[in-house]
Amino acid sequence: METVLELRNIAKSFDTKKVIQDLSLALNKGHIGCLLGPSGCGKTTALRIIAGFETPDAGEVTINNRIVSKVNGGLPPEKRRIGMVFQDYALFPHLSVKANIQFGLKRLPEAERTKIADELLELVGLKDCGNSFPHELSGGQQQRIALARALAPRPDLLLMDEPFSNLDVTLRERLSMEVRDILRNYGISAVLVTHNQYEAFAMADIIGVMHGGKLAQWDTAYNLYHRPASRIVADFIGEGVLLSGRVTGETQVDTALGTLMGRFTYPCRNGCPAHVLIRPEDIVHNHESSYTARILKKNFRGASILYTLQLPSNEKVLALVPSHHNHRVGQDIGIVPEVDDIILFEQKSPLAGWPVEPVEPV
Repeated sequence: METVLELRNIAKSFDTKKVIQDLSLALNKGHIGCLLGPSGCGKTTALRIIAGFETPDAGEVTINNRIVSKVNGGLPPEKRRIGMVFQDYALFPHLSVKANIQFGLKRLPEAERTKIADELLELVGLKDCGNSFPHELSGGQQQRIALARALAPRPDLLLMDEPFSNLDVTLRERLSMEVRDILRNYGISAVLVTHNQYEAFAMADIIGVMHGGKLAQWDTAYNLYHRPASRIVADFIGEGVLLSGRVTGETQVDTALGTLMGRFTYPCRNGCPAHVLIRPEDIVHNHESSYTARILKKNFRGASILYTLQLPSNEKVLALVPSHHNHRVGQDIGIVPEVDDIILFEQKSPLAGWPVEPVEPV
């Protein structure tokens, strides 16, 4: 497929702090990419370099095979054919919704500006709001108008900086899927920056997990979850706990849950000490099971309950159980591990940095 965006060995420091180190990735035309990570990981700086608001200390950025960023300069932002959707929407309060959308189309005849604005208002589902002003719209509506304004000049690439962070959780999830569909219908390539993995999963074709200024993995959401390339990615994506284990065959590993049989995501030699990632859905509650674990914590989630369980080995796991199995803290319950793809990492070091208590994903 044709590549729309490529970053080659990008580095950036502010004073003596290295913010980005050797960042390389490629995004195919028509795809939505995402830079995902916690605050301070370098994702926003990477977006600003793509946009032209920052200059890299090393490496280069190309859009449609044209170099737009390099050490000794590059194209100014207005020459890069990019659109930008900001965290705070940045709509002009004194202009109508239609005038906001037309703002970047001043060189076109009035009839064409009107036609484009009307088409985009219909595309974002706000065709009756053209004469309204931004303050008369809800947060979700303002976000869609900001998107329409960014799409109006038909950019080669759309950049979105934490676009849903000001919205409530329910609206954020719904709007992220709506925006994904709008971008695909319009055939626009895009890069999203967020700390919220559920937004990334909902919108992006490919996701880059960033950690300490480096790209830990650039992959599909499925592979990030089921085939994390490192403990860093396994820790950040989803929920889970690492158990100590030892490989005893090509498809089996001994753990505190017993001998787990399945496909290894990464090869590990026989006899190798390993850390095995156990997800909440890998632990099935079964009253008939003779193997029990003690409930330390419970987190009611409506249709399910997330239990934190202590195994006889004193190690902890998570179990996502239908909420009609409502047990009290301190009770022992029967469990059965059901693990098909065994995610394991060779135990070259202790579990330093892994929280004692499971951490809720953001």
